Amino acid sequence: MSDGFAVVYPGTGTSAEPATPRHVPNRGGAENPSAAALRKRFPGAVKRVDVVWGETNVEIAGSRAEEIVRWLHDDPSQSYEYLSDVTAVEHRDPSLPIEVVWHLRSLKFRRFLRLKALLPKGKPLEVPSVWPVFRSADWLERECYDMFGIRFTGHPDLRRILLWEQYKEGFPLRKDFPLRGRFSRSEQLRQALAANPEARYSMEELSVADAFEELPVDVRTRLKGGERTGE
Repeated sequence: MSDGFAVVYPGTGTSAEPATPRHVPNRGGAENPSAAALRKRFPGAVKRVDVVWGETNVEIAGSRAEEIVRWLHDDPSQSYEYLSDVTAVEHRDPSLPIEVVWHLRSLKFRRFLRLKALLPKGKPLEVPSVWPVFRSADWLERECYDMFGIRFTGHPDLRRILLWEQYKEGFPLRKDFPLRGRFSRSEQLRQALAANPEARYSMEELSVADAFEELPVDVRTRLKGGERTGE
C-alpha cells in the first residue's frame, strides 16, 4: 500500500442524501455536472453530450481519451477514482463507426459518466490506453482488443486474453465474424492443440506454477483439496 493511499467514502463530496431516481425520462434528463466541466476544459475534444435514462454519455475525440480520463481522475472537483469497464460497440449498419466506451464512477460525488469515442472503419482502430491512469484497464483493454481488434496505444502488454495468441480467425465480436468461425471445426481444434500456452509468458509468471511443486507435501494436499486462504 502506498503512503498516499486514502479511503474514499461514498458521498463525502456532496451534502445531498442518496435517493432512488424516479420517473426518469428516456431523453433530456439532467446532465451529470461533469459534462459541463468537460466542455469548458476540453472544448475541442467534446463532440456531443446525451442523457439517456438518466445516464450522461459524452462523445469525445478518441485521440485525447487518456488526457481526458486523467483529468477526470486527478481533478479534485471530479474525482472519478473507479474505472468499471472498457468495452466497444459495433452497429449492424456497416457504415457506422465502432464505439469505444469507458464507464467511470466517482464514489466521492456519487456520479456515473460514460465516455465514448467513435472510430471510423477503414482507418486504424486505435485509441490511447488509460492504463497509466487506471491499472484496472489492463485486462479490460486486452479483452476489448481480443474481441474487437481495437489497439490501445501505450498498453504495456497488449495481447489476447480469452483466445490464444496464435488465433488467426479475427475478432469474434465484430459483425462480419461468422457464427461458426472462419475455419472448420477440425482446423480450429488442430490450431488449439498446436498452440503453446506458455509461449508468451515470462519466466516470472511461469515460476508461480513451478513454485507449487516446491511446497511441502501436506501444503500441496490442502491446496488441492480446495482449502481457502485463512481457513
